[in-house]
Amino acid sequence: QAQLVESGGGLVQAGGSLRLSCAASGLTFVAFNMGWFRQAPGKEREFVAGVKWNGGAVSYADSVKGRFTISRDNAKNTVLLQMNSLKPDDTAVYYCAASIQSTMGTRQHEWSHWGQGTQVTVSS
Repeated sequence: QAQLVESGGGLVQAGGSLRLSCAASGLTFVAFNMGWFRQAPGKEREFVAGVKWNGGAVSYADSVKGRFTISRDNAKNTVLLQMNSLKPDDTAVYYCAASIQSTMGTRQHEWSHWGQGTQVTVSS
């Protein structure tokens, strides 16, 4: 039974930083691309960042490029999202996701496993 569990969300002032963690179990972690999506109230779930199974390639949404960094530790079955220079527009529920696709998709249906989400709130 695959399970992804996010942690690290919280309340932070604009310009601050947070680090999100996602712990995976019940799947062959090294076989999956890992990524982060986010969803704000009234908006569609959007792709934030992804890292391929071997950690050799990363992808970011234009809105977070230069501020967020995704990484993975296959020995710990963990993917991280370091978020710096946070803005109020970053406020959303952040979801960890896994995909066995060969390419890094940006649409929700291209990802097969999901965590429960962790809330990130950035005050103005």
